[in-house]
Amino acid sequence: MFTKILIANRGEIACRVIKTARKMGIATVAVYSDADRDAEHVRLADEAVHIGPPPATQSYLIAARIIEACKQTGAEAVHPGYGFLSERASFCEALEAEGIAFIGPKVKAIEAMGDKITSKKIAAQAGVSTVPGYMGLIDDAEHAVTIANEIGYPVMIKASAGGGGKGMRIAWNDAEAREGFDRSKSEAASSFGDDRIFIEKFVEEPRHIEIQVLADGHGNTLYLGERECSVQRRNQKVVEEAPSPFLDAATRKAMGEQSVALAKAVDYQSAGTVEFIVDKNRNFYFLEMNTRLQVEHPVTELVTGIDLVEQMIRVAAGEKLPMRQADIRLNGWAVESRLYAEDPYRNFLPSIGRLTRYAPPAEGPLGEAVVRNDTGVTEGSEISMFYDPMIAKLCTWAPDRIRAVDAMADALDRFVVDGIGHNLPFLAALMQHPRWREGRLSTGFIAEEYPDGFGPVEPDAQTLDRFAIAAVLFSHILNERNAKISGVRFSQAAHRTSEQEVVRLAGREVRARVTDVNSDGFAVTAGGVDYGTVETDWTPGRTLALLTVGGKTHAIKVNPVPGGWRLRQRGVDVKAQVFSPRVAELAAMMPDKAPPDTSSLLLCPMPGLIVAIHVEEGDEVQEGQMLAIVEAMKMENVLRAEKAGKVARIPVKPGDSLAVDEVIMEFEK
Repeated sequence: MFTKILIANRGEIACRVIKTARKMGIATVAVYSDADRDAEHVRLADEAVHIGPPPATQSYLIAARIIEACKQTGAEAVHPGYGFLSERASFCEALEAEGIAFIGPKVKAIEAMGDKITSKKIAAQAGVSTVPGYMGLIDDAEHAVTIANEIGYPVMIKASAGGGGKGMRIAWNDAEAREGFDRSKSEAASSFGDDRIFIEKFVEEPRHIEIQVLADGHGNTLYLGERECSVQRRNQKVVEEAPSPFLDAATRKAMGEQSVALAKAVDYQSAGTVEFIVDKNRNFYFLEMNTRLQVEHPVTELVTGIDLVEQMIRVAAGEKLPMRQADIRLNGWAVESRLYAEDPYRNFLPSIGRLTRYAPPAEGPLGEAVVRNDTGVTEGSEISMFYDPMIAKLCTWAPDRIRAVDAMADALDRFVVDGIGHNLPFLAALMQHPRWREGRLSTGFIAEEYPDGFGPVEPDAQTLDRFAIAAVLFSHILNERNAKISGVRFSQAAHRTSEQEVVRLAGREVRARVTDVNSDGFAVTAGGVDYGTVETDWTPGRTLALLTVGGKTHAIKVNPVPGGWRLRQRGVDVKAQVFSPRVAELAAMMPDKAPPDTSSLLLCPMPGLIVAIHVEEGDEVQEGQMLAIVEAMKMENVLRAEKAGKVARIPVKPGDSLAVDEVIMEFEK
C-alpha cells in the first residue's frame, strides 16, 4: 500500500480523497494555485505544493507541475479527482513513465472511453445499445447543419472530450445547430484543450441514468447499481439519487451487465461510470463512460456501504476487490443535492465572493435518516470566478425514497450560507415539488417546471402563521435580552412585554402576543389562535432557529432586517416586520421607493469576462439578436436583445472583467 499520495485537484473532491486516505493511514499532498492558497484542501493535507496562477490552464492543468510536486514530496501515487487531468491519458502515461501510480484506469481505457466518438464505436462492438449519431469529426458549422438534417432534429451537439455539461448544446433547427456548434467548440477548447465535436440524436423525454462499475487488475469487474441523474439544468446535474425510482430489476441487470461488458472490453481497472439515456419505455442507450470518480459517487456509497475512493486506491496498489457481484446489495435510498454558487433569482447566474456565513447541517443521524456533506469550503472561504461553482454536496440516506427526500428538505433548511448567491432556496423548493416527489423525471424537468426561472416560493397560510409566530417570538427574545443590559434607563421590552404586536408579512397583518411560560418555552397567540407552548433554541445573533409548534420542529433561517426579520424555509423567503399597533399605523403611511429604470441598459448578469461584443455603437438591433458573450466559471453565456433598439454606447471591450450589474452597453431611449 502507498504511504503518500498526491491529490491533483482542489475543492470538495480533494477534501473527500484526503478523508479516506487519512482513514487508511496514508499521508496526503495537496496542490494549489494562487487563488487557493488559503483553501480548505490545503489546510487538511499533510503537505501542500504551489503550482501556479489562478487560471486552471496555468496551474491544475499543467501535468509537469503535478509530477514535479510528486518528486518534491515523495508521493508514490496521484489521485486526480474529477475534471482537470482526471481523464487525460497523456497525464496517466507521464506518471507511469516516472514510476508514479495513477489512481484510476490504465491509459488504454482512458484513451478509448475519453474520446466520445471512439467510445461509441467500442460500445457498439461490445454489444451495448447506442444512440444514432454521426461519429466522425465535423469540419465547421455548415457541416454540422448538414449532419443534423441527416440525423433529424432535435440533435445534441457535444464536445468529444467534454464533461460537466460543458461543450454541449441541443439544437432544434439549422440556426441553433450553427450557433451550438460554435459555442460548443469554443467551450471545449477553453475547458478541455480539445475542440473536436460530434452530433447525435437527442432522445426526447429522456432520463439520465448511470451505472457505477468497479474493476481490479485481476479480472474482477462489478456493477454497483445505478444513479438517477435526470434533474439537470443546462446539462449539468443538480440532484441525484440512488437507486432510480424508474428502473425495474430486469432493466437494472441488463444495464449493469452491458456496463461490465464495456469495461472488460477496454480492460478497465478502477471505479468508473457508464452513462445511459433511458426513454419512457425503459429503452436505454449508451451515452458515455467517465473514466474517473463521479461527482455524485456518495449516493452509491450510502446505499452500498462501499467506499469507492478506498477501492480505487487499493486497486491502484494492485489489490483484488474484496467483494463479488453477488455481494452487492442496495440498501435504502440516498439523495444528493449540489450546492452551487449561483443565484436562482437571477436565472441561476454564477455568483462569487466571500462566504460570510457557512454552517452546514451536522453530519450523522437526523432522526431515522443520515446526513453527509462533502465540501471544500469553510466560513470565510472565497468563491472564485476561476473554477467550478459547486460549493458542497449535501446527501441524505433513509430506509426509503420519500423519507430520504424529506430528510433532505430538513437538512437543506438547516444549511446556512450567506455572502454569495446560492441555489439553496431552489433545492429546498424542489424537495416539495409533486413531480419530483413522485419520481416522474426527465432531463427536461427543470426547464419544463420552471420555464420562467425560479422565484421565491409563495407561502401557504400555514407557513405564514408559523413565520408570524417566529417573528414575534424572536422580537420578544431580543427585547428581553436588551432589557437586561446594564445601564439602560428605559426598557421598551419591559414596557411592552404583554402588549399585542402587529406582524406584517407577505401583505398580511397578524396580531400576536408572547408571554414567558417557563424554561420549556413561551405562550404564543397569533391571529386569534392560541398555540400553547412554543419552544425555540434561538438566541440573538444566531442565523438558524429550531422552532417547535404543536409538537413539530421546523428549521428556520433568521436574519435581522429593519423593523423585523428575514425568515427562510423550504424555499419561502419572507420579510416579517414586528411593530407596536401605533407604529404599524404610521409604517403603513410610508411611501415605497421605486427601483431605478435600467430598461435602456444591458447589464452584466454575473461577474465574468467579456469574450466577444457582436454589435457596434450606432447599430440597430432586433429582439433576440446576440449582443455579447460573457464567460463565467468555465461557461459561455450569450446575452441577447430583449427588444428592438439602437446601440448608443459600449463602454467595455473583449477581455474586460466585469462585476455583476456593470454596464455592457446602453441603448437609445
